[in-house]
Amino acid sequence: MADMAIVIVSFNDAQWLQACLSSVFSHAGTATLEVVVVDNESSDGTRELVEARFPEVQVVGNCNGGFGHGNNRGIERTTARYVLFLNPDTEVIRGTFGALVDMLDERAEIGLAGARQLMPDGELILTMRRFPSISRALGEALVSERWPIHPSWAGERVLDVEGYSRELECDWTSGSFMLARREALVAAGCFDERFFLYAEEPDLCLRIKQAGWSVRHLPDMTITHHALKGGMQPRMIAQEALARRQYALKYFAKPYRALYLGAIGIRHLIRAASAGLGAEAAVHRHAARWAIATLLGRGEPPFGEPPPTALGTAQASTASDRRSVASA
Repeated sequence: MADMAIVIVSFNDAQWLQACLSSVFSHAGTATLEVVVVDNESSDGTRELVEARFPEVQVVGNCNGGFGHGNNRGIERTTARYVLFLNPDTEVIRGTFGALVDMLDERAEIGLAGARQLMPDGELILTMRRFPSISRALGEALVSERWPIHPSWAGERVLDVEGYSRELECDWTSGSFMLARREALVAAGCFDERFFLYAEEPDLCLRIKQAGWSVRHLPDMTITHHALKGGMQPRMIAQEALARRQYALKYFAKPYRALYLGAIGIRHLIRAASAGLGAEAAVHRHAARWAIATLLGRGEPPFGEPPPTALGTAQASTASDRRSVASA
């Protein structure tokens, strides 16, 4: 059995995979790895590139059911004690997987961990987050990150830059690097595939915490993440709104849910009103309108209709995930 499985979901990401996979193998250290690239119906030669240059990597063809769906298909092909969900547009630049495995073997309470992430220019990416709430959604609507103080109730992102240089407990962490203990995935279930994109990270981390494990930020490994490469896209803004609505339907009672979604809607209204003039401002207003319609359940789903199963209790969709990961 390998020490760590690395699952990379790729949708037309061939341009990034050469550097990503090369960095993975060069930072293996003493760990034995099984690496899976889940190809979500790419048309850019993803499979051909991986099979030609990295024959030790397993390529799994998959219909594009979203981020969580792809990761679950990758988990099913692995048996390692730890599973790393890694974005294809990342590169490991410091630390080894062997050292991470040794540390996690000694720290049995950690169920899931994130790593230190940098933009290509070296700027720190704020990947530690707090769970969604009304006050945090409202604080973000009122641009709380620009306030002179940053109370934890006023925003999801952890803004203390110094904190990213040490180990910290957090509510959830970015899905671009999520290292999970297989036992924790068995206990909590894998990704809820009803989330096509966005909100699957707080959902998974919440279930792992509810199962009795901790979620940590670990600075022992640093990666470069080519984030924000696509600019502002209305479709993605609307998709995030849809995912937030799905999360609220899954976890929040009706009155709380209405206030939470209202706070998110206020954020989009403020952004639209302050967009200014010109072509770029028009794009921002279009994104805001689409997002608000989506929050109200009236907008066209950005990536098609979600699966028909209604989002209800937190554990509704995890039983089959537990079976699949346990039998892998």
